[in-house]
Amino acid sequence: MKPKHITLIVAAAIASMTAGTVAASGFQLLEQNASGLGNAYAGSAAVAEDASTIYFNPAGMTQLKQREFSLGGSAIKPSFKFTNNGSNVAPATNSGNGGDAGDWALLPNAYLSWGVTKDVYLGLGLGAPFGLKTEYDDNWVGRYQATLFDIKTYNLNPSIAWRVNDKVSLGFGLNYQRMEATYERYAAVANAATRSTKVSLDADGDAWGWNIGALFNVSPSTKVGISYRSEIEHELEGDLTSNNALVAPNAAASADVTLPQTFILSTTQKLNDQWEMMGDISWTGWSSIQKIDIKRTGTTVQSLDAEFRDTWRVALGANYQMNSAWKLRGGIAWDQSPVRSAATRLVSLPDNDRIWLSAGAQWKASEASRLDLGLSYLIIGDTEIDNNQAAAGRGRVTGTYEGSVFIVGAQYSQAF
Repeated sequence: MKPKHITLIVAAAIASMTAGTVAASGFQLLEQNASGLGNAYAGSAAVAEDASTIYFNPAGMTQLKQREFSLGGSAIKPSFKFTNNGSNVAPATNSGNGGDAGDWALLPNAYLSWGVTKDVYLGLGLGAPFGLKTEYDDNWVGRYQATLFDIKTYNLNPSIAWRVNDKVSLGFGLNYQRMEATYERYAAVANAATRSTKVSLDADGDAWGWNIGALFNVSPSTKVGISYRSEIEHELEGDLTSNNALVAPNAAASADVTLPQTFILSTTQKLNDQWEMMGDISWTGWSSIQKIDIKRTGTTVQSLDAEFRDTWRVALGANYQMNSAWKLRGGIAWDQSPVRSAATRLVSLPDNDRIWLSAGAQWKASEASRLDLGLSYLIIGDTEIDNNQAAAGRGRVTGTYEGSVFIVGAQYSQAF
């Protein structure tokens, strides 16, 4: 494939990037490829079978052919349905459950790996590692806490990999990341005029981070990978507006958020010519987010008290090589939520621990091209909330969420 064609593909991926959902715990998005989706992302830092290794472990580029690209995307459908159980709001006429706070979203990604020499590779990745969107009906019981919360990230990840020897490869990457945030709610209750005033925060910002990785070919059948992604400190700036400037005047606004660091330890083991097993344990430093202060002209007007904790994720997967053209995948994972309790659970993020059930397939159309398909269903179950912001006039939301996430992904990879 000619370089100019690759450029067009990458440009199309950027133009279509619309991350605004949540799949992994917190608002992390693991869906950075479809080839790993079928294994519930088990072995993510050790698999290194296509150019999407740039995100999970850049050292894996040394396992690829001289030039490869991968282009794919995932359609994600979270569902968060609230049932009221004694919420205390004013006026009492606001009694709706808000409808389903989750909706379909598309998460595209694109990667290009290029062997400069036999042992040095350059890569470029495009993706959206964090994203969240919850949206409720305007008359729901929690309208004074949130009716819309939307976070988008766009991540550009140039990378380099070096094959030290036949056993060890190292990788490094920079991350230029853009973050956009929108938060809407109705103004805290004071009188009839206030009750119909909706306030909106729109803010964005750019920041830099980095990532490193190492891949060890322990034996012809065993690989071990480790990778680390740094925190990224965003200083968001924008505007705080309302539909009633007399109640809530429009003004410049800002908010700071530090997206978490992550660490992954992975392994893959070929049992024979047909079966391969993989495992994954990862840690995410969500404690970087304790509260988010929203400031208007330098003064804090609201704090989102998340009080997140650090989390763990464990995944196991298997591949079965049916024949030279078809490979079947399966995987299961447990994903811990950063939310500590019902009292600190935000209506903007009704998150809880989740179980991943995944399956997928790969069709090798030729020696140089592959098509991957993956499906995952995330079981969240019943999630209790008892968020009391009555002292600030935003009411107390008490009830239960019934949650789940469905993901379908596709990816095309080619060497050239």
